[in-house]
This record gives sequence, structure tokens and C-alpha cells, in this order.
Amino acid sequence: MVETGRKYVFDFDSTLTRVEALDVLAEMTLQGKSNKEEIIAEIQRITNLGIDGDISFTESLEKRIKLLNANKSDLEALVNELKQKISKSIASNKEFFEKYADDIYVISCGFKEFIDPIVKEYNIPSERVYANTFKFGENGEIIGFDEENVLSQHNGKIECLKQMDLDGEVQVIGDGYSDYVMREAGIADKFFAYTENVHRDKAADNADHVAPNLDEFLFVNDLPRNISYPKNRIKILLLENVHPDAFENLSEDGFSVELIKHSLPEEELIEKIKNVHVLGIRSKTKVTQKVLDAAEKLMVVGAFCIGTTQINLEHAKKKGVVVFNAPYSNTRSVVELAIGQIIMLMRSVFARSTEIHSGQWQKTAVGSREVRGKNLGIVGYGNIGKQLSVLAEAIGMRVYYYDVNDKLALGNAVKCGSLEDLLNVSDVVTLHVDDNKANKNFIGEREINQMKKGAMLINLSRGFVVDIDALAAALESGQIAGAAVDVYPEEPRANGNFTTKLQGFPNVILTPHVGGSTEEAQRDIADFVPNKIMDYINSGNTVDAVNFPNIRLPKQNKAHRFLHIHKNVPGIMAEINKVLAEYELNISSQYLSTDSEVGYVITDLDKEYNKDVIKALKKIENTIKFRVLY
Repeated sequence: MVETGRKYVFDFDSTLTRVEALDVLAEMTLQGKSNKEEIIAEIQRITNLGIDGDISFTESLEKRIKLLNANKSDLEALVNELKQKISKSIASNKEFFEKYADDIYVISCGFKEFIDPIVKEYNIPSERVYANTFKFGENGEIIGFDEENVLSQHNGKIECLKQMDLDGEVQVIGDGYSDYVMREAGIADKFFAYTENVHRDKAADNADHVAPNLDEFLFVNDLPRNISYPKNRIKILLLENVHPDAFENLSEDGFSVELIKHSLPEEELIEKIKNVHVLGIRSKTKVTQKVLDAAEKLMVVGAFCIGTTQINLEHAKKKGVVVFNAPYSNTRSVVELAIGQIIMLMRSVFARSTEIHSGQWQKTAVGSREVRGKNLGIVGYGNIGKQLSVLAEAIGMRVYYYDVNDKLALGNAVKCGSLEDLLNVSDVVTLHVDDNKANKNFIGEREINQMKKGAMLINLSRGFVVDIDALAAALESGQIAGAAVDVYPEEPRANGNFTTKLQGFPNVILTPHVGGSTEEAQRDIADFVPNKIMDYINSGNTVDAVNFPNIRLPKQNKAHRFLHIHKNVPGIMAEINKVLAEYELNISSQYLSTDSEVGYVITDLDKEYNKDVIKALKKIENTIKFRVLY
């Protein structure tokens, strides 16, 4: 445990709270004034000059109070507002403030009138709060401050801490250079630059340690904390130009996130992934066995797409790496493109458009047909196939579908007993099958010849599903009157030159794998996948994982959560509970889920634990991964 006699001195503004209190007061008192924004900007400028030591703090304080035009009656509303703006990691670590109450102080150049009621809720009494006090006029107007208070003077925090004469090691936690000067003067032993709310270079550059949140500070000092491992130490690598909202969502939750716009080849990824805990990819990055073997810290892979064949799912499972994808987020985008392509092909719009672009006027009704009353054959009646079925019926098409699994028909859709039956009857065939390797060349020469002569073929599923040579031959012969292809057997890693045998045909629409690439879909994926990642990292939930037993347990208060991933062999649970019993730990809840290869157990414990229990649990034979959440 931590040594006795250590003292913790916190700043208030932008440390315990997310804001500068006088800025918030200005927002309130200047409401409705035409020059409000200019005055607030000036107050913020003066605040920063004082924090960074570029002007004396006394000057900074005088100028700000003159600009405020505030009254004592405004302070109650200010306190209520500040209570809603406690720093996120401060609010989640109340246990630390309760347990170490006698060793925690606040030294702030703010004012006791609004600091005392805020920190009181964190077990810090008024006598351990050192701050300025306001002077009020006859009608309660704030007219100044106590000039005799050392904290109203330049480098007043140094003198304040000297007068306090604290025993033991003194650690200062704050966001500004004015906090660092206590360390510089030699009266504080360590300075932690607190950057959760604002990053001030002058403070961070001089700090003994940069703390992006209170969890980091508590972790470094081995103090009680809400989570066992600070999120800022969890490194996330996002590849392939994943939507920036994903970066924002994960960064906002406190993780360290790196964004790279392209995919990485295997050797580069092997080198890059060594210290990565979470990997985010789309369809081009290959997460092979070699990559997984090199990823010693990897816990999660997030596929920001539907398909997961680019990931060695079985080996990921054996390594205890959970994989999530986005099975629903781009469904609507793919369906809308399919509907558009059906109409474009049936009307020969692409051919007519190409002619106009090349300077030819060819007005004709030949080969131009309505979709109403035509037969649409949907191969693969999953999320996309079903939604397409509904929309196609809405524009007057007769829908037939084929799926290897039994699926309930929506609307008036007709299930076909075989693929051949569907191909025989359809005017347009659209493919929406999964990325199972057995689907390679699912539509080849034989299947194309089973289609109606002059039918249309659409592939928005997987590139390897259609035999491109057979399709090109069918287009040449007229067996297929038109096609729309969005996916290809081989696709480039980055934008640039591309060739395919399908280029040059008049009624063939070729797109570069953009079926799910709409702004809306990418935003949805950038919300869905990070939420799954964060849910697993933060609580251990694996619901919707594609390669792992699914578990969801509610978060427990005042409990510790152990996550144990192991090979699915007899006796593991008995061994886990034997260890817990030996260390006299009481289980408040426990849940096990297994598949044929791995087991995953979440155990919640209702008391403090001897850290030797962690070593014992990790040593259990057939353990793959073990993690303590909180």
C-alpha cells in the first residue's frame, strides 16, 4: 500500500471541475448583453495569462472581477451549475476522497464561496480549502477580493503551501503553471499536470507526470480507484480511414487513439500492433495468425463493416481476442443502392448516360423497362435481403428469395426451394450472401445459364461470390443483359488504378465497394462498433461478439469484477472458485458462458482482495487471459 504521510494538494478550476468557475459566472451574469461574447473571451484570455504566469495573478484577478459585474445572489446558481461540471474521473472516484480525506487539500486562486460547497460533497472540509474570498458592496455586488490573502498575490500558492507546513511527501495535482511553481520552489515533491479538461503545454512540459485523468494519478500512486487500469494507457489503433466519429467516441471515453487512413500489410501491422490493446479495421486489413501472435496486448478487434473473413476468428478466439462487427449499421445504404441499380439497369440509364457523355444522342425505348411487375430474385434473405424485399415490393416488384437457412417471408415474398428455381424465374437477381469461403464462385457459368436470357445480375455482397470470367462471357453473349458490381475478387488496398474484365460493357454499373459507404452508415458504424468495444473494455460484456461466448452482466457498485478467459476443459470453474475460497473472497455474482473451445467467466466480488489472488488465477492451467476491471 501507499506510504503513510503523503499529502495530496488539488487545484480546483479545470481540475476538480471541468471549467473555470469565473468563466461560468460570467456566462450567467452577462446573459442578454450584446457584448457578452467579447467580455467572456477577454476574461478567458486574462485567466490563461494568469495561469501560465505571463501576468501577475493579482492583476489577472482584478481585471476579471471588474468585467464580471456579479452579485452575491449569483453564487448559489453558480454552485448548482458547478456541481454539474465535476470532472468525469473525479466524480467516478469518490472512494479515494472518502478514504484519504485527512490527506487531501485544495489550494486554489478561486474563491471559497463557491469552492467550499462543491468539495464538501467529496469529504473535503472548509478548513482544508485554501482560496480567495470576495468583497461585497452594500447591495451584495462583488466589488473585489481580500488583498491580504496570499492567494490573491503573484505566486501566492507557493507562500500558501509554505505556511501550511505539511508533513510527508507533498504531491500537487493541477492544470496550470501556477500549480507547477510549488514544485519548482521545492516545497512540493511531485507535480502532476492534470489534462483531462485542458492541456496547458507550459504545465505539462514541466510536470513530473502528465495525468490525463484522476485514474492515471491514482494508478501511479497505487491508490483506490474506480477502474483497475487507466483508459489513457489502453492504446487503440484505427485503420482504413474509419469515420472520425469513432475516433471522437473512443477518445472522449478516455482511450489513447491513433488513426491511420489506409490499411497496413501484414509485416507493418505485426510491428505496429505489439503495444496495441484494440484494433479497428474495415475490409482490407488482414488480421492473420501471425498478426495475432505478435499482438501480445490485444483484447479486441472491431470490424467497422459487416464481413469478418479478413480476420482469423478461430485463432483470435484461442488468443482470447474478442471480435465485434457492424451487422446492421449499413443495411439501409446497401438496400437503397440495390434499388437504384435495379431501376438503372432495367431502364438502361447507364448506357444512355455514357452515350451522352461521349457526345451521342440515342433516344430509344429499346431495352428500357419498368420494374413494376417484374420478378426480383434475392439470394440471401438476411438483414439486407429482407429490407430489400420490403422496398422492392413497395415499388411493385414480385419478390422471390432463396436462403440456405429457413427464413420467414416478409410481405408477399415467395420462398424458392432451390437456387435454380429462383434463377429460372427472376428478371433481376441480386446477391446478398455472407462471407463464408464456401460461397466462392457461388454464381458461375452453370448458374448464369440457368437465369432467364436477358436477365440482370447485381452483386453487392462479396467479390469472390461471382465468377467474373463467366459473367463477362455472359454479358458478351447477351445471356445477361446488364449487371451492377460493387465488389471484386481482388481489391486494391488504397485508391488508385484498377482493372477488371467487366470494364467497357455498355449496361454494366461498376462501383468501388461503396455499397455501405454513405455518411449515415459510416456514422452509425462509428457509433455501434466503438460502443461494443467500450462495453467490453469497461464492463466485460461480449454481447454481439462474432467469435466469443456472449455474456452481459450489469455493472456492480462497490464490487470488484474479474474476467477469466480459458480453454473449455473440465474443472476450470472448480479451480477458479477454489482459488477465490482460499483467499476468502465472497462472490456476489458469477456467470459462465462457453462454446466448444473457450470459456468466459465474469465474477463479481464484494470485498477488498489480496492482490496475490490475481497471480493465482492467472496460474490456473488452461488460462488464456485474465483481467481485473474494477
